[in-house]
Amino acid sequence: MVSNVTTKLAELNLEDRFLFDETMENKEAYQAAVSILLEREIELLEKPETEKELRVSPELRQVRLDVVSMDLQKKVYHTEMQKSDTGNLKKRSRYYQAQLDVSLLEPGCIDFNLLNDSCFILIAPFDLFNEGLYRYTFEGTCRECPKLKLEDGATRVFINTKGTNKEEFSQEFLDFMEYIMSSTDAVADRTASSRIKLIHENVKKIRASEKMGVKYMQLWEEKALIREEGRREGRSEGIEVGKAEMLVNSVGAAMKNFGIDLQSACEGIGTTVEEYYRAKEDRGLKG
Repeated sequence: MVSNVTTKLAELNLEDRFLFDETMENKEAYQAAVSILLEREIELLEKPETEKELRVSPELRQVRLDVVSMDLQKKVYHTEMQKSDTGNLKKRSRYYQAQLDVSLLEPGCIDFNLLNDSCFILIAPFDLFNEGLYRYTFEGTCRECPKLKLEDGATRVFINTKGTNKEEFSQEFLDFMEYIMSSTDAVADRTASSRIKLIHENVKKIRASEKMGVKYMQLWEEKALIREEGRREGRSEGIEVGKAEMLVNSVGAAMKNFGIDLQSACEGIGTTVEEYYRAKEDRGLKG
């Protein structure tokens, strides 16, 4: 067991994935968050699913979605909290949306018009496109005729909490950008938004919950154990190999010894799935 966990649950902000996922499991909180981010009223049909795993086939890579729910019109909202720039988020958003789309049609369905509309939202404390905007919304348009939209029902939205075009957004949206970065009583008290206050009430419940505290501590302890075991096994299997091969060995050892999937092993080791695959490519490794 690990006794020295430097980041406590009480110190997390909404930009931290653990707190975001746990908060957004509440239907009203997720409904409020999506409504603020898109600046229109969203009424959800069902309780959100968090850390939803999707795999089209055993041969293809699985994905784990942060928060997913559906509104009354059966439109699907998938929201990801991304604290660091992994350098591949644009293509990752494409892959995640594709995996979600594949899961929406029943086997044998031949009418693609039954495919739900979907909205992928990625929230980040950095500007992925370097244009200074708080929100970037992408829908299919025609290069030759920009007024012509594809209208395939797919939308991708990228939120930059550090945008500069404040004059284009409501005060509630701007307050939420601040709250994501600093989820404190002081920030929640300053806002006039009832929706942000509702979200904060859920955040306070999670912070005060002994069950959530234990879950958070266990998560960090498990990651530390995986990291130590993976590194130990990785060293024994790959002594004096390059850094890339050591990383691959460590992740492989964690998967084998703990019976966990690739993403969990990477998180435990302190790396990402993308870095794992890059390491494999660097070393010319297969599998």
